[in-house]
Amino acid sequence: MTRSTVENPRIYAMSFASVYPLYVAKAERKGRTKAEVDTIIRWLTGYSQSQLAAQLRAETDFETFLAKAPRPNPSRNLITGVICGVRVEDIEEPTMQGIRYLDKLIDELARGKSMEKILRSSASA
Repeated sequence: MTRSTVENPRIYAMSFASVYPLYVAKAERKGRTKAEVDTIIRWLTGYSQSQLAAQLRAETDFETFLAKAPRPNPSRNLITGVICGVRVEDIEEPTMQGIRYLDKLIDELARGKSMEKILRSSASA
């Protein structure tokens, strides 16, 4: 049994709604806002604000939340760096990579990066 086989099911089955407040709290502790967290999630997944709210209300699991994302941002492959000791660009499993992309973007927000840089705006121009 590989390491990923043991670890993946637990996070995949977690409700996105149970992790979302942790993202917001991390951002707010560093002077950022819930609106910025929502903007990042919408940018990454293509959910509208109302679709995001519906996913939170439905307590959709992380795997389904990412798998059903209406328009995964094609610029997400520009997200690079280390999160939890692993380079996000080297993660091969798409669901885990999506989770780590989101972790990385929230981490960048909490570290004070501008929204333009977090959303890779200059690279897509």
